[in-house]
Amino acid sequence: MSARITSPRLLALVGTVVLWASAFPAIRVGIDGLGVAALSFLRLLIAAVALLAVAPFAKVRLPRRGDLPLITLCGATGMTAYQVLLNWGEVHVEAGTASLLIAIAPVFSVLLGSLFLGERLTRDIVVGSVVALAGAAVVSLAQGTSGFSVSALVILAAAVVQGVYHFASKPLLRHYTGLEVATYAMVVGTVFALPLIPATWHATVHAPASALAAAAYLGLLPSALGFVIWAYAVARLPLAVSTAALYLVPPVALIVSFVWLAEVPRPIALAGGAISVAGVILISRHKQNHHPANAPTVDASEPQGAACA
Repeated sequence: MSARITSPRLLALVGTVVLWASAFPAIRVGIDGLGVAALSFLRLLIAAVALLAVAPFAKVRLPRRGDLPLITLCGATGMTAYQVLLNWGEVHVEAGTASLLIAIAPVFSVLLGSLFLGERLTRDIVVGSVVALAGAAVVSLAQGTSGFSVSALVILAAAVVQGVYHFASKPLLRHYTGLEVATYAMVVGTVFALPLIPATWHATVHAPASALAAAAYLGLLPSALGFVIWAYAVARLPLAVSTAALYLVPPVALIVSFVWLAEVPRPIALAGGAISVAGVILISRHKQNHHPANAPTVDASEPQGAACA
């Protein structure tokens, strides 16, 4: 039993959850000293360089020319837009609460798949989506004093673009591994973030060591190492196990935020987060239970519609 618990694949899965959960409080630390633009660019740049360094050892192939439009969409949405929106939203939204809002990203990827990829939109998916969105609405209302918080809506926009990333990555995963797609998207996302260089240079010169350390941590660990060990774990574990593990990201983020930043989430935010996760679980369970036996195989090293920091 102990051998199973300490197996490399399970340790990699646990590490992924902890790394992605810890990204939310790390963002708060980085924003305080660097600002939104600089933190966004530095995290993307550091992660891209790290993934490119690993690429030869992981046998990452060059993408085909015909796949560049989808790769560009993945980089622009799942990397550049996601980083900027999430960082912007966390200026005023607590780290743990942000993780609860990002958890509904699978709703948008599923809905986009139904609209553009011909995936069946069933009653369970519709109900799960409504439940998840209702939970997100409760969390958003908890952040504002008189209605929806603008910052919470910005984080919901980050969840939308992450949903677009997972939707756009599905066709790519028929030909590439999840690590390859993440590497392509991270590099493209860094290119799209190049206009942030002037703000990054100015902020970096005056940034405290803690903010620079947070940016390095975010780029090297949650962004780069997180995808590497996720690819390792999910390729060796049942999809149901890996998917279920990702539901632990929001509660772990709440714990890390409490320990690191002394953030105490509001009860109404916790209730809304629980409702959202319940909706996402309903959608995911339906997809697993109704996956045809002769359906095309999708590379398991990418979280299908899952939320990551």
